Amino acid sequence: MDTLDKSRFSPKFYGLIVSALILAVGLGYGMSLVGQGLATRAGNSVTVTGQARTSATADNSVWTLSAQESSQSAAAAVTKVEKSVAALVKYLVTGGIPETGIQTGGVNTNAINDYKNGNPTGQILSYQANQNVTVRSSDVNLVSSLSNGIGSLLQTGVNINNFGPAFYVSNLAALRPSLLAQAMVDAKARGISMTKAVGSSLGSVIAVSSGPVQVTSPDSVDASAGGMYDTTTIPKTVTVTVSVSFKVK
Repeated sequence: MDTLDKSRFSPKFYGLIVSALILAVGLGYGMSLVGQGLATRAGNSVTVTGQARTSATADNSVWTLSAQESSQSAAAAVTKVEKSVAALVKYLVTGGIPETGIQTGGVNTNAINDYKNGNPTGQILSYQANQNVTVRSSDVNLVSSLSNGIGSLLQTGVNINNFGPAFYVSNLAALRPSLLAQAMVDAKARGISMTKAVGSSLGSVIAVSSGPVQVTSPDSVDASAGGMYDTTTIPKTVTVTVSVSFKVK
């Protein structure tokens, strides 16, 4: 037992314990310095959001319509849908849309099958034919007026599905740089107000990131993380945001 106790508490054993303690204290002190450094960096900056918006007017439109007819035979359904498309084109041209701005697609047909208890009987009830018509025009007010007044054409008996025109702003790319500059000014003004309130001052910019462009109707407050583009209205509001990190002095 005496021999065993002496080997357990030998000078070499004490040296290992002392070394381990020194290493542990050193690591703890080093990590505390790192933590203080990170806290200091985080405490010497502020991140604010800036926003800018402007009014815009759509100057381009794409309007999609579809003529749809049915009959007991495919040939008869195609004939009827072609007459409906002809009536639609006449309505558009008479209303002021040039023929070059009207594009007609191919005629599609499909059979309407008979079902009993959820199972096909093998009999065909009728055939359906449809044809798309696309209008492209920079006269957005004319397109809007013709879309709103298409009921007069429907009253003649033709079957036209009006999916409504989509209105676009063609100079959106040109608006973006100015809006981003205004959003930066707004972010700086907010940063100055925040730091002044706590007795500090705003320093230089550390980092900047811009959010997606939001194109909405004038009275909308909608926004999307991936950006939004409302196409239902001619007047629009274009909004951009930036996130800016400043040093704090």
